[in-house]
Amino acid sequence: MKTKFTNWERRAVMAACIPALLAALAAPVGAMHIMEGFLPQTHAIVWGVVCLPFLVWSFIAIRKIVAEHRKAILLLAMMGAYAFVLSALKMPSVTGSSSHPTGTGLGAVLFGPAPMALLGLLVLLFQAILLAHGGLTTLGANTFSMAIAGPFVSFGVYKLCRKLKVNRLVSVGLACGLGDLFTYCVTSAQLALAHPGQAGVMASMAEFLGIFALTQIPLAIVEGILSAIVVMMLESFAKPELREIGYLTKEGV
Repeated sequence: MKTKFTNWERRAVMAACIPALLAALAAPVGAMHIMEGFLPQTHAIVWGVVCLPFLVWSFIAIRKIVAEHRKAILLLAMMGAYAFVLSALKMPSVTGSSSHPTGTGLGAVLFGPAPMALLGLLVLLFQAILLAHGGLTTLGANTFSMAIAGPFVSFGVYKLCRKLKVNRLVSVGLACGLGDLFTYCVTSAQLALAHPGQAGVMASMAEFLGIFALTQIPLAIVEGILSAIVVMMLESFAKPELREIGYLTKEGV
């Protein structure tokens, strides 16, 4: 679903990009649900600032959905609840982090990646406060991996699969599964940058990826299958909402 910006909205996004670029140049960057206090202070701040332009873009996108697609508001809220429930199902993995489905890929497939940034931030914030899952100081890093990087990959994979004429439900499953895996690739990179060890960042990242793979690959497969099932159900019970956001129309259903 394409989103058109007014002039002031474009300026707001561009203005939000400035501190993100300055932070990226000023400090070394270096998190899925990374626990409280596990990142150095500079890393925690930089990841939070980098998320800022995406959150501004997300706010604008959600406001447009609410204003122009009234039937889709409940569906958008459901995507936030879906992400909350799936990402709360955690199991121990790398020290300082955990493995679990993300749930953000499905929202990206239906609404595009932009709305998921703000929805993911809210999910992570409530989980940090209510479930002690993640943390407040690592909120920016967790938001970037789960609510920004993962949804963008899911959206891109879905669009690519549809251009290649892959079955729609298979496309959804692949998009959500690969978006989940990419989230943990980003997490591994963030942890490696924060804790490179004596062997260096690349060796540390390879180690984190290897440990994550044991739990995350099966979880990604499960998330892909579950997301395809959810889409099947939505096509049966929420056709007006899916038409409202252009999903069924674009796919020729």
